[in-house]
Amino acid sequence: MTFSTFTPAQAAELAVVERSGFIESRHIGSAVVLDPDGSPLISLGAPDAAVFTRSSLKPLQAISAMSLGAQLDGQSAALAAASHKSEAGHVKVVASMLDAAGLSVDDLQCPSAHPADGAFRRELQERARAQGDENTDPRSPLYFNCSGKHAAFLAAARAIGADTSTYLSPDHPVQQKVAEVVETLAGESPSAVGIDGCGAPVFALSLTGLARAVGRVIRMGSADGAVEETAGPWTAYEREARTLTEAVFADPWTIEGHGRPNSTVIDRLGVFAKGGAEGVIVMATRTGYAVAVKCLDGSSRATGFVALTLLQRAGAFDAEPGAASAPENDTVDAVIAAITDPVTGGTDSEGRTNVVGRLELGEDIADIGERKRD
Repeated sequence: MTFSTFTPAQAAELAVVERSGFIESRHIGSAVVLDPDGSPLISLGAPDAAVFTRSSLKPLQAISAMSLGAQLDGQSAALAAASHKSEAGHVKVVASMLDAAGLSVDDLQCPSAHPADGAFRRELQERARAQGDENTDPRSPLYFNCSGKHAAFLAAARAIGADTSTYLSPDHPVQQKVAEVVETLAGESPSAVGIDGCGAPVFALSLTGLARAVGRVIRMGSADGAVEETAGPWTAYEREARTLTEAVFADPWTIEGHGRPNSTVIDRLGVFAKGGAEGVIVMATRTGYAVAVKCLDGSSRATGFVALTLLQRAGAFDAEPGAASAPENDTVDAVIAAITDPVTGGTDSEGRTNVVGRLELGEDIADIGERKRD
């Protein structure tokens, strides 16, 4: 039997692509916004249906590794939760994580990849040519975007004296701890376990469960949270949540890369953001408002735009002046514009790319605005 996420008939229209006045594409999916107590403020589509969380799960995986004794703090804690673009800084931190645990690149079991960051890739190529190396376009597991998470898993395995060669097995103590942390923080049992693109186990949760879990992490981890965390089993991970939250907000570039969408949201708005493959994203404010989105077609084109818009329309940024949930450095609309690519077509007389359209809200989100105005 094949299990499944929600169907098109259950989905809502989240965004549309307008080109030259014509609606060219429609992104359908599901979304949910929770208040700091975990109650739903906005529900679209089927937010209680299971989705594979993909890399949006990484904050919980990082907390699991730290709870087992992986010595992670600062940038190494952030890299444990990152989908990095293999900038030179990312690679340096991951290499140091392995070294600190007495491990090496050979212990990583994520796929080999070229660096996604062009500047670092060119640097490696030039270095190889200067040394007369025939391999002028090196690949390595170190450059894979999940290498920080894998280094954290390995550090956790080493900390508890577990086998490091089987750290990706669902039966391994590290992955068993991940399953325990996920269930505790999400408040639900995963409905399925699969294999992620990096080879690690990945859990199917509802968007509600994903938002609840990450909202709890960021709320617990924020020293200036406006509301004290309600007691519950998840508070056992408060120390790890604080380490992770402080690390990510201190160095937003770690979570994805300089100028990349997730890092931009963290840096300019002070809102945690973590995207995942196949159109998944989760965001959370320091006071615990959280949103989770899944585009059913697997595209990430609209996810950041939709998530920030829903937080805005749910009132997550309507805090009193100086409150931690208010945008710190920028306006929400400006950040949405910065992370959303325009629709382009051809060039103008000076060779510049023409903008001929844009991503717009789908009817189901636009209706929320109309209802709020009424």
